[in-house]
Amino acid sequence: MDERLRKMLEDLKADRTGIDEALSILHDLPYQDLSYAVLDHHRGLRKGFPEVVFCQGKSAEQVVELISELSKRNDRVMATRADEETFKVVKDAVPQARYYPQARIIVVDTRKEEPKTLSKDESYVLVISAGTSDIPVAEEAAVTAEVLGSRVERLYDVGVAGLHRLLDKRERLFGAKVIIAVAGMEGALASVVGGLVACPVIAVPTSVGYGASFEGLAPLLTMLNCCAPGVAVVNVDNGFGAGYFAHNVMRVMSGK
Repeated sequence: MDERLRKMLEDLKADRTGIDEALSILHDLPYQDLSYAVLDHHRGLRKGFPEVVFCQGKSAEQVVELISELSKRNDRVMATRADEETFKVVKDAVPQARYYPQARIIVVDTRKEEPKTLSKDESYVLVISAGTSDIPVAEEAAVTAEVLGSRVERLYDVGVAGLHRLLDKRERLFGAKVIIAVAGMEGALASVVGGLVACPVIAVPTSVGYGASFEGLAPLLTMLNCCAPGVAVVNVDNGFGAGYFAHNVMRVMSGK
């Protein structure tokens, strides 16, 4: 949105665009009322990325309209918690859409140039999962950070039940600028990682586990009570929030 607005202002200044046309572009800039949703078209200017569509609880037709309207004004659009049936409907309406099944994310990217990451010095976000069952949430975090523009590396199934698997990858741990630690069960992975590294660690509890994990409450409390400094915690299964936050940390570090 910010690039399109910049172009509109440049065209207006150079008399390539009339005032009436400019006003029509600005008409829906703050928000667009669709009766069942109010699209925040100003978010890209405020946050650097347009509003993200949360598909869970919405009909496929609603998701299609939301993605279509956002795509008219932005060269990147993302929708989370989307199932394959919803994607098929979106794909029919928006051919450029692609789907990340493990992450359950739909992305529409119409940029003509090759996407560039924030990293000029090979710095990266490292996404770690305790177990294989935690990968869907980890992938939501990883894909989110990648779509936003961060370089991401992955390290999966390295939980505390076999600590040697994690310690064998110390170089990758120490090379990361931000680490996202995704774990269910008791959620101890974030504490271990937080005690090893100097970079920020974003802990993501998952709803994976037996009854006493209370659908993610137990790992959430473990992570909130982490004694290792430098660990922040997002909500249960919130891979999107972790990926977005990790990208913001990378953006601030890069000075952009």
